[in-house]
Amino acid sequence: MEHGLFLTLAGAAISVGALHTLAPDHWLPFAALARAQGWSAGRTARVTFLCGFGHVTVSALLGLFGLAFGRAVFESAGQKMEAVAGILLIGFGLAYGAWGLKRAAGRRVHGHVHAHYDHIHETSKKTAWSLFVLFSADPCVAVIPLLFAAAPLGTAPTVGIVLLYEAATIGTMIALVLPARAGIARLRFPWLDHWGDAVSGGLIAATGVVVMALGI
Repeated sequence: MEHGLFLTLAGAAISVGALHTLAPDHWLPFAALARAQGWSAGRTARVTFLCGFGHVTVSALLGLFGLAFGRAVFESAGQKMEAVAGILLIGFGLAYGAWGLKRAAGRRVHGHVHAHYDHIHETSKKTAWSLFVLFSADPCVAVIPLLFAAAPLGTAPTVGIVLLYEAATIGTMIALVLPARAGIARLRFPWLDHWGDAVSGGLIAATGVVVMALGI
């Protein structure tokens, strides 16, 4: 009986974790920023992994608090945090786009680029950590019912369900981001190289609008 329940929950964790990641807000921002920032495939995968880890871990922590203090309260909190995901994406996209416009305008005024590696590297790090905060503030409450269903099986099976959900989510994110990054990287237009950061910001903001409009 317990073995069958675990297998059922494991299948659900893998399916839900993979399917909810198909939403564009889980992979499109990474592909766009990888193109704009010139990230390698390895760096793109690492940033995606970090953000996916934050996304699922916060969800699992909400579930653990729910087990301790009451499921309804923390499901409600998670849903409220999910509801502002689109707003967070729009805000991040607009801020990043504005920075990109300022950067591109500066290039045009000066007629050349001051390519200081340390400055570029520091900007890239700030962008990655901003994404991490953004995704950590956008938990997926779908894992909470799975965690509650697994709780009677004991600590180890419950942790196993969470890890399967996390692996499915992060694995699918990386599997979607890397081909998208490779496809966008093949777009070789001078205007895109010049305005790439601004375009990426606009694309991320547009993704936020779609998320809010469709409620995903």
